[in-house]
Order: sequence, then C-alpha cells, then structure tokens
Amino acid sequence: MALSELYTQYNRVWIPDPENVWQSAEILKNFSPGDKILELQREDGSELHYPLDSGSAQLPPLRNPDILVGENDLTALSYLHEPAVLHNLRVRFVESKIIYTYCGIILVAVNPYKQLPIYGDAVIHAYSGQNMGDLDPHIYAVAEEAYKQMARNNKNQSIIVSGESGAGKTVSARYTMRYFAMVSKSGSKTRVEDKVLASNPITEAIGNAKTTRNDNSSRFGKYTEISFDRRYQIIGANMRTYLLEKSRVVFQAENERNYHIFYQMCACADLPEFKALRLGDADKFHYAGMGGGIEIEGVDDRADMAETRKTFIKLGLKEDFQFDVFKVLAAILHLGNVTIKTLNPEKCSSSDPHLSVLCELLSINAESVCRWLCHRQIVLVAETVVKPVPKERAVNARDALAKHIYAHLFNCVIQRINTALKVPGKQHSFIGVLDIYGFETFDVNSFEQFCINYANEKLQQQFNLHVFKLEQEEYMKEDIPWTLIDFYDNQPVIDLIEAKMGVLDLLDEECLFPQGTDHNWLQKLYNYLGENPMFEKPRLSSEAFVIQHFADKVEYQCKGFLEKNRDTLYEELVDILRASKFHLLAEFFQEEEQIPATKGIKVRPARPGVKPASKQLRTTVGDKFRSSLYLLMETLNATTPHYVRCIKPNEEKLPFEYDSKRVVQQLRACGVLETIRISAQSYPSRWTYIEFYSRYSILMALSELGINDKKQTCRTVLQRLIPDLNQYKFGRTKIFFRAGQVAYLEKLRLDKLRGACVTIQKHVRGWSQRRKFLLMREAAITIQQYVRGKRQIRQMITAAALKQAWAAVVIQRHCRGFLVRRIYQLVLVATVTIQAFIRGWIARKRYKKYFHIFRQNIAQLEFRSFFNSYLDRVAENNLEIHKEDLDKEIEALKEENKRLREDKIRLHTQIEEESQVKSDLQEQVTQLTKHVKVRTFNFTLDYVLSISHLLYLYIVHAPAIPKDYLGMLEYKREDESRLIQNIIMDMKPRGVVVNMIPGLAAYLLFMCIRHADYLNDEVKLKSLMHGIIAGVKKVIMNHQEDFEVLSFWLSNTHHLLNCLKQYSGEEEFMKHNSPRQNKNCLQNFDLSEHRQIFSDLAIKIYNQFITCLEKNFTPMIVPGILEHESLQGISSMKPTGFRKRSNSVYEDMEVYTISSITEQLTGFHSTMSQHGMDPELIRQVIRQQFYLVGAVTLNSILLRKDTCSCRKGMQIRCNISYLEEWLKEQGLQGSSAMDTLKPLTQAAWLLQVNKTTDEDAMEIKDKCTELSPVQIVKILNSYTPIDDFEKRVAPSFVRKVQALLQDREGSSQLMADTEYRFQVTFPFNPSNQALELLQVPASLRLPFVTRI
Repeated sequence: MALSELYTQYNRVWIPDPENVWQSAEILKNFSPGDKILELQREDGSELHYPLDSGSAQLPPLRNPDILVGENDLTALSYLHEPAVLHNLRVRFVESKIIYTYCGIILVAVNPYKQLPIYGDAVIHAYSGQNMGDLDPHIYAVAEEAYKQMARNNKNQSIIVSGESGAGKTVSARYTMRYFAMVSKSGSKTRVEDKVLASNPITEAIGNAKTTRNDNSSRFGKYTEISFDRRYQIIGANMRTYLLEKSRVVFQAENERNYHIFYQMCACADLPEFKALRLGDADKFHYAGMGGGIEIEGVDDRADMAETRKTFIKLGLKEDFQFDVFKVLAAILHLGNVTIKTLNPEKCSSSDPHLSVLCELLSINAESVCRWLCHRQIVLVAETVVKPVPKERAVNARDALAKHIYAHLFNCVIQRINTALKVPGKQHSFIGVLDIYGFETFDVNSFEQFCINYANEKLQQQFNLHVFKLEQEEYMKEDIPWTLIDFYDNQPVIDLIEAKMGVLDLLDEECLFPQGTDHNWLQKLYNYLGENPMFEKPRLSSEAFVIQHFADKVEYQCKGFLEKNRDTLYEELVDILRASKFHLLAEFFQEEEQIPATKGIKVRPARPGVKPASKQLRTTVGDKFRSSLYLLMETLNATTPHYVRCIKPNEEKLPFEYDSKRVVQQLRACGVLETIRISAQSYPSRWTYIEFYSRYSILMALSELGINDKKQTCRTVLQRLIPDLNQYKFGRTKIFFRAGQVAYLEKLRLDKLRGACVTIQKHVRGWSQRRKFLLMREAAITIQQYVRGKRQIRQMITAAALKQAWAAVVIQRHCRGFLVRRIYQLVLVATVTIQAFIRGWIARKRYKKYFHIFRQNIAQLEFRSFFNSYLDRVAENNLEIHKEDLDKEIEALKEENKRLREDKIRLHTQIEEESQVKSDLQEQVTQLTKHVKVRTFNFTLDYVLSISHLLYLYIVHAPAIPKDYLGMLEYKREDESRLIQNIIMDMKPRGVVVNMIPGLAAYLLFMCIRHADYLNDEVKLKSLMHGIIAGVKKVIMNHQEDFEVLSFWLSNTHHLLNCLKQYSGEEEFMKHNSPRQNKNCLQNFDLSEHRQIFSDLAIKIYNQFITCLEKNFTPMIVPGILEHESLQGISSMKPTGFRKRSNSVYEDMEVYTISSITEQLTGFHSTMSQHGMDPELIRQVIRQQFYLVGAVTLNSILLRKDTCSCRKGMQIRCNISYLEEWLKEQGLQGSSAMDTLKPLTQAAWLLQVNKTTDEDAMEIKDKCTELSPVQIVKILNSYTPIDDFEKRVAPSFVRKVQALLQDREGSSQLMADTEYRFQVTFPFNPSNQALELLQVPASLRLPFVTRI
C-alpha cells in the first residue's frame, strides 16, 4: 500500500508549529493525488487547510497509532521522522517518567534533573546477563551489551557518551564504570575496580568547572580504558585525556568559574597545612574571581577538598605529592596576581608582592622571571638582542606560562592516577568510556568552540559510517538486496577545517608571522574560502566568519584565535622553570624536551605546512589538537562503538520539564535524527516471523493457519493483504517493512477485532435472553405444580381425618402445659429460699449501721447537755464579779473571741471539716456573747481560756456532718501565676481527655472568678481575667500547628464563655438554670465586656484551628477525591503514559485514597467530641472542611485537562457518595456540609452528561447553577476523551452554552476561593454541671486552691 493512500479521513498527521515545533492534526477529508490542500483539524478544534504545492512530496508526516506511542526503541515506530521521535520522547519522559530510550544503536538519555532510584546494585544485577532489549532501556543495558560483545567476540569496545554541557554526560560515564566494576569484580586484594571509581573526584576537581549551562561541566575529553584479563575481570585501567580547555585557567566568562580545585584550596586556606601557600578568599585572586560567581549553590568546596584528598590517599598518592600539586596550583593563582606595569612607552617591568610568593613556591629566581616576562631575546647571526615587549604581549606571556604549568600538572596527575590503576598482568581486552563535550554554540564563539565543534564533526562522521555499515550488514545478513542509501556526509566541512588552505592551515600560517593579526587571518579566510558553500561571511560583522556544521550554522569571532593558537611560551621562561629546584616543576619541562612534538603522526593535509624557524612556534595548539583528535579517532575505529546521547530537556534545570525546541536542536546535532533518516529510507520496521505470526494471526484465513511452515504462512498472508511487493521484503529471519505498512496492518487488525467484538456481543446477548426465558419457563412450571397439588390435597382430605388431627393437638397442649407447670413450681421454691436468705443478710447489715449511728447521736446529745449545764454553772459563779471591771472584761472577751475564730478557721483548713459545723459553732458563740451582755456577766481570763479549750475539743472530736459547698475556689493573690501556669500553660489535652470531664479547665477558672466576685475584690478579678486571656493566647501562639491543643482550648474557651453568660444574672441566660445555679450567679460585677473579649479570643482560636486542619487535610484532597479510583473496573487512566503513574518516581510517596480522607475526618470528629466541643460548633468545622474539599478539587479539575473526562466524573461522584455516607454515620446530616459540595457535584455531572444537542446545552444551564459561566466553559473546553467512543466537545456547542449563560449573574473568577471562611457562631448552650460538686484533681497540682 502506497504511503499516500494512508492519508484518509480520521488519520492524524504532524504539522509544523512555531511554539511546539510540531503539532498534531486530524485529516478531515481523504487525500487524492492532485489535491492542492489537505483539510485538517488541530487538537484545539480549529480547522486548517494545509497547502500542498507539489503533490504527495509535500504531505505532512503521519502520526503513529497509539499502540506504538511510547515504544522503547524509536526505530520500532511505523512512521520514522522528526515529530514521531520528539513526541515519543516527550510521552516517555514527561508522562511515563522514563529517561532512557533506544534509537537503534543509540541510547538517548534525557537528564531528569532529579535523583531516581534506578541505579542501585539490585538494578545492576537485573541487567547483568540480559540481552539488549529484553529489559527497558538503561545505561546499564548499554554497558552490559559492550561487556557481552567483548567476551563473545574478543574485540575491544568503546562507549561514546556525548551531549551538551549539563546534559548528564559525566554522570552517565560514571554509571557505566560503576556497572563494569560491579559485574566484573577482580579476585585480587588490590580492588582496582574501586580505584577506578575513586579516580572520579580527582579528575573532576582538576578538569571540571562551572559554566553558564552546567555547575560541573567537564572541560576536557576523557577516554577511560578499563582493562580485562582472559576471565574478563578488571585488572587495571588507563585514562587518556583530550582537548583540555587550558584557556579557562586564565579567563572565565561572566558567572563562570575556574577549575574546582582552585576554590577548594581557597576554602581550606585556614588549615595549618595550607598556611605556607599563603592563600585567601578566591575573589582576591585574578584567575579565580574573574567570572564573578565564585560559589555554587549546594556545593561545599571545603568538603569537596576533603573528598579529593581522601581520593589521593585511596589511590596511593602520598601526601608529599599532594602538597607538591597544591604548591603548583597556589603558584598559578599568585602568578595571575602578578601585574605588568607600563613605565614608559618602550619599556615594561614586573613588580608585585605575589611574584616573591610565586618564586618561593616554585623555587625559581625572581629577577629572572621579572626580566623574561617583559623582555624577549632575539638571536641573530652575529649577536643576540634583548628587546622589551609591549604590555599586552607580556600579559599574554604570563597567561601562557600559567596555562602551560597547569596543563603539565594536569597530565602529571593523570599519569600518576594511571600508574596507581595499573596492576601486574597481561591485558586481554578493554572497554573504553569516552566522556567528551558535544556540539557547542554560544552568543560569542571563539577558538575553544571551534576546536570542540571540529572534534564533533569527526565523531559524527565516524558515527554516520558506523550506522551505515550496520545497516548494510543487517541487509546482507538477511539476504536482502542492498540498495545505496543517501546519507549526510560531513566530509566537506572537515575538509574546510583541516585540508590544504583550510581554516587550521591558514591559522598556522598566520601564526608564523611575528606581526600576524586576527584581522589579516580573517581576510585570508574570506579570500581563500569565500566560494566554499560551507563557509559564509556575516552580513553585519567584519570580525567573524560562519561555518555550516552538520548540526547548525555557527558564527565564530576571530578575536583571540591567533594568540590562543600560538599559546606562546618563550624559551627563556622555559629555561627558568627547567632550572628550578622544585623537582616536580623541573620534571614537567624535562619531559617536554625529551618527547618529540608530533610523534610522527601523519594527518591528512593536502600539502605540508611551512616550517617555522622559531623553536617555540614549531607546534601550535591547532596542530596538537588535530594530532590528538587523530589518535582518538584511530582508537575508536579499532573498537566496536556504542553510543549514548545525553539530552538537556530545558535550560532551567527543572525536573521532568520538556522544551521541544531545545530537545529537537540537540536531536539534530547528536545524530539521532540522522539515524532515523537512514533507517526510514529503506525498511525501518522489522519483525521476526514469529512476532508477525503471533501478532497478525487474527488476519489469517483458516486455510493459511493450517500450513505448518509459519514462514510460508506469513508470506502468503502479506501477499494477500499488501499486493505491492515493494512495500516489504522477506529476509532469512525477519520481515522488513517500509514506513507506514505496520500502521496499515494495525488498522486491519483493529477492524478485525471490532468485527469479532460485534459477533461476540450478538451471541452473548442471545445466550442471555435464552437463559432468562428458561428461568421464566421453569418458574411457571413450578407455580403450576403447586396449584395442581393444592387442588389434589383438597380432594383427598376427609372430616374424620380433620377430627383426629384436632384431637392430637389438644392432647399435646395439655401434656406440654403439665410439664411446664412442674418445672415452674420447682424454680419458685428455690427462688423464695434464696430471697429469704439475702433479705435477712441485708437487714442485719442495716441494723448494725443504724445502731452505730444511734450510739453516736446519743453521745453527741450527752455532750451538749453537759456543755449547757457547765455554762450555767459558770454564769452562776460569776454573779459576784464587780460591775466596775465589766468594760475591761468585755474587751478581753472580744479579743479572745477573735483569736478563737482564727483558731477555728485554721483547724477547719487542716482537717477539712464541713462548713455546717463551723456555722453552728459561730452561732453558739454569738448567742453566748449576747447572753453575757444581757445579763451583764463578768468573765475572768481563766474562764475564757477554759471555754476555748472546750470548743477546741468539740471541733476535734465532734462527728463529721455533711458540708454544703458554694461552687467557688479560693486562692491567694500571690498564687495567681501558679494557677494560670498549672491550669492553662501546663494542661495536657491527652491527659484531660482520659482522666477529667470535658470543659474542666473552664469550670475551674470560672469558680475562681466567682470567688473574686464574692469577695467584691475588683483588683483581683481584673488581674485574674487578664491572666486567663494572656495565658490562653500564649498557649495558642506556642501551639499553632498542634491540632489537639487548639481543639482543647477552643472547646474550653467556648465553655468559659457560656459560664460567663449562664451565671451573669441576666434573665435571657437564666431560663434553663436550676434554683441552685441561679443562687450561684455573679453578685457584684458585670462581666459583659470580658465576655466580648472572650468571644473575640474564641474566634481567633477557631480560625487558627481551621488553618491547622486545612494544613493537615489539604494534601489528601486531590489524591483521594480526584485521583483515587474507588470504582473498580472503571479506570479513568489513558491506555499509555498517563501523568504521575510512574512507580519509579512516586513509589516512596504516601498514597491517599478516599478512605484516607474519611479516616482523617473521623479522627478530627473524635478528638473534638472527646474535648467536649459543642455539637453545633463541630458541625461548623466539618462544613468548613467539606467546603475545602469541594474548592480544592474543583480548582484541580479546572487546571488539569487530564481530569476532564467522563470516567473521572464517575469516580468523583462515587467519592462524594462516600463522604455523604460518612456524614450519616456521624449524625451530621444537618450540618449543611453537602451543600458546599454542590459545585463539585455539578462539575462531575457536567463531565458525564451528553454535550451535543441544544437540549443538552439547556440542561447544563438549568442544572449547573453553582458553577460560574467561566467555569462551565473551561470544563467543556478541557474535556478530554479517554476511549474511542468518546468525542471532544465541539466548539459550536461551547458557544451555545456560553450564549445561554450570558445573562447569568455570578463571579467572573475561574478558581474557587479556597481561603473563604464561613462566619462562625458560638451557640449558647447552658451547662447542667453543678459547680459545687466539682472536685480539683490532684494531677493538676493545685494545693494552694481551696474549695469554699
């Protein structure tokens, strides 16, 4: 079937989109050859007439069927093109949270910017031994494939990890090495695999830096060669480095840093071992502070330095070597602070305190360094001339010296690491892991970007050839005729750079001239390369040139190319360093002298370059770069490569955010789309015969299934289904399909299944109706049997038989009655006997009790009679006392009477006697005093003392009489703070709930208030009220997020407010009081103002309480109401890649369900009930929480298009029914809580209702009264079908509904106000609690409080 024949109605295509690169659209009309336009409908419902200028050649790419979306391998897609790749990666990355995808031989790794639990040891073991493709794509799968091919084919392997800065190359390379270290552990004690992993911190410290795109960017290429023995166990490793960015040592762009090691050293400058280096803050050094951003968020340079030093030790590098390395690094920092000062136009000198530190650290002569930084020696035939150099050249010489020293130090450290990783033993094979930066383009591109992009051109060429070779091998292996495939060859760009009179050749030539400039070199480029199609001259700049790379056009600024390529280091400075007494520094340049510059490497130039005369200019950076790149390509070509392409999904480094524009740029640059294009040109879809037979056997006829040869069956079926033999090829083990043919077969299969479903439904419905008929027939027969049997019975039964049956019943009745009466008589006798004994025991017990009380009463009466007679005798004996002493005696009696009262009160407090006795005694003493006054008795002091002694004896020995408390608590003023502390501040809600009655704290505080009112002490009352209010406020402030404390004090504040009203003495609050409660009302003060203060305090506590509830409750709402599927078997998930369903990301998150919500509500309700909160107040709290549920859920529906579906509406209505059932179980139907869910209920109904006709629009208008017009329209526009039988809402229908709602008054806001609070009311419910019966629990520690 031709590809153009697939452009039929309802099929979907991709069309260009300026924002999202590609946009999906549906074909509205079948395409016919010759049509000028293709009628499409976008996803938003808008129609598009897609122009077709030249027929089918300009047809938009077709979209793959849903069954293929989200494939593990991009080459398995039926339609292979850029939008299909972009969409497949987006579905996997954004919706399924899968970061790895295969694209043929490439593993595409999208950086998630988030730690994922997919790299543990268990995952390594799972991938070990598996074939590539058996499990999901993973970096471990690539590592396993390389390891397996090395073992199976005895051939060295390479894993090439590339990508932009910040795409995750370093991490990916690290995981591959970790995999090899885990699966091929050596048996030796050297643990070389651990050393391989331990080398990473050192190489990252000296080779990585912060850039504008990445905080840990590798600024060099690293090829780690892991060696294996014949048993394929690691025996060693070797690290080769390429393309170190030396220029970063002396220059960093804005917001970038130098290499990490410099900042790690500056962070440890205060350590004793670093004192000799004389370091300080990084911003004080020119080379470290140039970029401005000396700190990285989340990075501790001091801790990293400790890790780096530990790694040195782990690799066996001694502390002496470490300190030598740090000395060289510190010397580089000090060298950057050496300033070149202009003394006159022709002479320069160098003078700086940092110079002495530099020379001291490197053990070199300061005068010589000062001289040769600013002068140059020219050797002529007859003499040698020393000439001062301009300041710019002197600065360049200083920077070149720093770059050379750092480059030598870098190579030395790498060499020492390689020595540490080398283990005795013969290498059998190796796997190399290349971590190299990918194609780069910035706003300003210079020599570094040119070299990087040149290297990527070479790597891309090697990649293209390898992919082409694998395709050819696949065809030859399957015996399919090979046809030449046209693929992009970037050899012209490579020739432009490295061939005769190319960019590098002209650059080296210009560097030979002492007076050569960047501008002269650029003019040469314009003259020699102006006709090259890969080279362009910018229209608006005369300081730049443009090269058309395989990935994109890049404009390079020529400034600095010559100086960076020369990398000039004068021989005089080299001699100074070579003569240093610092052995490590001297070795650097001795090595340079012994090693030839080019090693005899032949790179492919068209003509040899001009031989330079000056020794220091024999090799340029470009020449060295070309040589090292040649060595790298030579190594890669000798191995079997495996490719990992790292993708940076967004510039903001946000987790799982996908920027299509940025992704498609990288896909074009890294060769993924080229692989797709090569595959799509031939037969991209490949199925084994077994896979095809298993998948499409439903399309086979019965005669075809009878063929034993499955290959022949597949051939027969395909020839029947697709007559065009050019659309597929039969290989030895696979069937090769051209683009679109698998999609066509899927369509045929779906049609076949749909027809089979109709047939099955037909038979099932017939069987169901037959089953119902048989059941009804059986029921009818049964009824007939009963009717006929009853008629037969009536005919058979006679009068004699009925009389006999009745007589038998009478006999049975009398017999059963006799037996029951006998049992009753026995039980009656036993019961009477037991009652007699029990009543006798109770009577005796009562007698003893009453006899004891009688004896006590007799003793009391005798004592009283004795006391009265004694008083009479005393009175008679004192008649003779002289009347003149009467006044004195009366005064003495008053004093003694006062003292007796005090003793009486003190004794009363100690023995806690009841108040009635004290009242009687006070009455008797008062009567005695009056009696003495009337009869003008004269008492002596001895008689008064004897009376007080008798009173004391009476109080101590008199029997206890029940007391009548007044419902007040007395305390001293100085104990007020202790009272507030113990009752308010230290009160524990949990203990109160278990041991005390609800509202006890409020009752105790009110009893103290009553006592202050009883004493008519205004100062004490105001102080107490102020203390209570301040204490409650402080408790609430200290426990703003403690639900139990807030619930407890909300309840007690409400109880205290009710007490202030109930005992206020106002008639409206005394209607339901008992007489005793009316007697206990406040007598002296009006506390209405304080009631208002307590009311405001209660409102404040309520608002804080609701805030606390919402904070605990809100996280459960959306997962429990909106996402939880309580209806089993009705899934609202899309068939593929639905958002937030990836177990690898959300398995550690707590999953909330509707049960979680009801359990939380039950906990809230139970706590409030235990604290004695008023039922009406509880209903208001629950109503507020239900409103929050409705508002939050509705807002989520409005903002999430994936929740706007019919099935989701069913799930929401089911979850609402669970909430309604919970209200009934708790008896809260009258709380109006369900009314707050009406907007959510109507939104769920709106998702389920038909949305097609005018009647539907009118029904929506009539029933969705709680939703605003803007909310209704938003839900209709967001409606998303889940299944094929669902349809999107037509824009015309939305406009109809919008017109009907035009006159409705309501809010224009889209979102529901989740901060809205219903006005709280505190109902007055008088308490029936008797204050006089309350006791103070000992657990409250209130010994200073006394009940009155």
